[in-house]
Amino acid sequence: MTKKVWFQVGVGILLALLITKYFLEVNYIFKPVGIILQTIIMPLIFGGLLYYMTEPIQRLLEKKGMPRWGSIVSVILILVAVLWILIALIGPIVTKQVNNLVENGPALTRQLDQLKNEVINQKDNLPEGLQDSLNSAIESVQSFAVKFGKWFIQFIQSFVQAVVLLLLVPFFFFFMLKDHEKFAPKIYNLFSGQRREWVKKTLSDIDHVLRSYIQGQLLISAILATIILVGYLIIGLEYALLLAILALFMNLIPFIGPWIAVAPALLIAYLQDPKLVIWVGVVTLVAQQTDSNLITPNVMGKTLDIHPLTVITVLLVAGSIAGFLGILVAVPAYAVGKVVVQNIYARRREIRRAATKEV
Repeated sequence: MTKKVWFQVGVGILLALLITKYFLEVNYIFKPVGIILQTIIMPLIFGGLLYYMTEPIQRLLEKKGMPRWGSIVSVILILVAVLWILIALIGPIVTKQVNNLVENGPALTRQLDQLKNEVINQKDNLPEGLQDSLNSAIESVQSFAVKFGKWFIQFIQSFVQAVVLLLLVPFFFFFMLKDHEKFAPKIYNLFSGQRREWVKKTLSDIDHVLRSYIQGQLLISAILATIILVGYLIIGLEYALLLAILALFMNLIPFIGPWIAVAPALLIAYLQDPKLVIWVGVVTLVAQQTDSNLITPNVMGKTLDIHPLTVITVLLVAGSIAGFLGILVAVPAYAVGKVVVQNIYARRREIRRAATKEV
């Protein structure tokens, strides 16, 4: 019985639960280690993000015969130039729209209060069943507003921490560009034989998944944000650039992100002109259909091969545990874990096949 898969899986689950239980009871011992890891992880994530964004450029330059130091300098100069161009072109427009939003903030708040009061005043004229549904909807909206406020505060805190830790990002980024071929060998050279080959293949698969996900998701987000910006400009929606930038970052979160991005657009459209809500919906529908039918299948393909329900579940759990940062890293972390498990299972089958092979 001990050789059965179900028995081994059950024992593994029980051991994992016991380890988790005792770890939580003595977590104060590991708290300093957690703080150190948290300090390192943020720059590592941003450095890795920059590396996977720019690695194709570096690889292309080195294929043309440029030495490593030259490709690193070129990549950094390209990044600085792109950042300067974006600030020069978009900066004044964003600043103007932010100032307008701040100036119109009190007026927008009054409009929202008037809308809420109108809904509450009309509630008594509705049938009893609709009144109960409306009361439930108002409570749900209030609960969502409270949760959204907490999430937004967590997002601001994470953003401030990220800005503070930005000083470490260039160091991680530089050494990733300089020594990225050396990281994997230092790990798999610790092993020998077939185990070494298995570790080497697993690390290669992890690198492929991360590379495909990060580069693909960034490209998809940029294309969608461009479509949304063009659409908002055509329908004459205010704060179009700000909303498109929000969509750019929110689209980095699969499935849930686009719906988070469209909520403020719908609100601003309603306050500007209720008819614009329909047009914002049309723009969003066009962007989402273009993404799901054209962009994502061609850019991402079946790189991750994760069911949408699994993605949503992973995002919700990660958001509850680690806030906005958890949401950002949830899907790639799950994809990496899936690759490791698949390689372990494949290796297990090879060992079992070899053990039962007739000599």
